[in-house]
Amino acid sequence: MASRIARPRRRTLGLIALLLLAVVGGGIAWSFRPQPLLPEAQASLGAKPDTAFKKVGDSYEWMPPSMHYSVGLVIYPGARVQPAAYGPLAQRIAAHGYLVVVASMPFNLAVLDIDAAGPIIAGHPEVTRWAIGGHSLGGAMAAQYVASHPGAIRGLALWAAYPPGDISASGVAATSVYGTLDAGADKIASAETRKLLPADTVFAPIAGGNHEQMGWYTAQPNDPPATISRDDQQGLVADATLAMLARVQGQPDQFPAPPGDSGASSSPGSPAAGNSPAVTSPPVVGNSPPTGSSPVPSTSGS
Repeated sequence: MASRIARPRRRTLGLIALLLLAVVGGGIAWSFRPQPLLPEAQASLGAKPDTAFKKVGDSYEWMPPSMHYSVGLVIYPGARVQPAAYGPLAQRIAAHGYLVVVASMPFNLAVLDIDAAGPIIAGHPEVTRWAIGGHSLGGAMAAQYVASHPGAIRGLALWAAYPPGDISASGVAATSVYGTLDAGADKIASAETRKLLPADTVFAPIAGGNHEQMGWYTAQPNDPPATISRDDQQGLVADATLAMLARVQGQPDQFPAPPGDSGASSSPGSPAAGNSPAVTSPPVVGNSPPTGSSPVPSTSGS
């Protein structure tokens, strides 16, 4: 009799265990599911009159049709965002005479391959100066790459992101671009974050911009709606990034520069030799940063 009662109990416990496993498994599957792409992202995966395109492995590359360039930019995508989401922005930047490579990440999480830039750099010996950047978690991991490869990277573009550690002595030409409506804006522009970056970092807030509009994807969790169009926000991100690349182009051959030597050109709007003129960056945040803080970008969003 006791054994007959025990059997149904075991079956019930087994069913509960299977149910819990399904719930946990479903949550894990959701956390790895990428954000939906917008049509403009897929449309960017091809050559245009002002840019050439190729797919190398799972990463995407854009460059000027002349194939003449000396500065390259590696972009790390945000968490759960597919590389193609940054294609339109990469095209805008490449059209000014740069190689732009958007790296592919395991499960679309840059934290799982912080050194993804290494093979990309090794595969382009024609590039003499490299910059790196990324969106949200991707930007944080790009900053981590700068920290772990001193002297290898000359520029850093943080798109709605901030560094996880101190890179203030790295010597990189850095820019931090973010939307003023981004939930993480206070943290991105805070005094605490500024101390982690080089003193000449250019902060470029985009009035009315949000987090999602750094790329061409949708369904970003907990992201306030923007009051600026996606195309306009992307244009301002491109402007600030191009200004950073112009600074990279103007740096002296010796890098990092000796103390007291800011290089041939340290202003964000300096023209880039061998590339088209730099675009003036958006207004810089003042010396009194916003107060408050926001959570670190997590794998639940980008």
